[in-house]
Amino acid sequence: MKRSQFVRNSLLATGAVIGGGLSPAFSNVNTKPQQTGPFNLNYGPHQGQFENHAGKDMLDQIQFAYDHGFRSIEDNGFSGRSVDEQERIGSLLAKLGMTMGVFVLDKGGNGANTLAAGNQEYVDVFLKGCRQAVELAKRCGGKFTTVVPGDFARNLPLDIQTANVIEALRRGAEILEPHGITMVLEPLSDTPNLFLRNSAQTYLICKGVNSPSCKILYDIYHMQRNEGDLIASMERCWEEIAYIQVGDNPGRREPTTGEINYKNVFKYIYDKGYRGVVGMEHGKSEGGKEGEVKLMAAYREVDNFLS
Repeated sequence: MKRSQFVRNSLLATGAVIGGGLSPAFSNVNTKPQQTGPFNLNYGPHQGQFENHAGKDMLDQIQFAYDHGFRSIEDNGFSGRSVDEQERIGSLLAKLGMTMGVFVLDKGGNGANTLAAGNQEYVDVFLKGCRQAVELAKRCGGKFTTVVPGDFARNLPLDIQTANVIEALRRGAEILEPHGITMVLEPLSDTPNLFLRNSAQTYLICKGVNSPSCKILYDIYHMQRNEGDLIASMERCWEEIAYIQVGDNPGRREPTTGEINYKNVFKYIYDKGYRGVVGMEHGKSEGGKEGEVKLMAAYREVDNFLS
């Protein structure tokens, strides 16, 4: 029997999924430490990943995540929440000693307002998002904001586009750097229209910006799709990688559901000294409470890389 199936069956056997509210296996002191204690790496779940156990309220989901070993969260849509909710989330994270991972810098969408075009109107939208990110960070204690520069400007030579992106990001870094906030650039595989596509390209741009406030968000799912050779590509760009996200491929679901050997990848980043948030940027392979149990069991499996 595979370890993932063994862990999952053990959780189910102890009553991890029972009708009605939270099960004893997920809510009392009799739970085995390896099921609820902190992980070796700092995995950060998203809203909705535990809502079948915790309910719809984000604060309840944060508490549930903490109770089951997670010590951070990610909230891509944090900027769209009310100020009151933002502050309540920040207060709970501080109380629990949890970390806010990335929230998305509001520049109008991944492909919109492309910085590659050198259009001042687009740059102004981006800089407004940077100023907003400073205020958001104050409310939640977060230090990282995701930036996607936008689509290609195909009427311009590639090198000119790259120069335009670097220039805009330098101006953004000037806003963020005094506050200790880092924009992390995320190369994506969603569509070939997006300008930022691979880790080497992102490394070059970060070197050009030359600021501690402009680094790489290495999303392992996207980089598996766009370039593969994950550990070698991370090694080449390591000094500019400030943040990591995960999701298995194909399907963009939890580790153990696809082709990526996450236990080896996690051991690599742990041995490199990475102790930042590992964002759980993916869906679930099954729905309901059982899917949430399977999600947690998968992370327990791939986190077991020290033995």
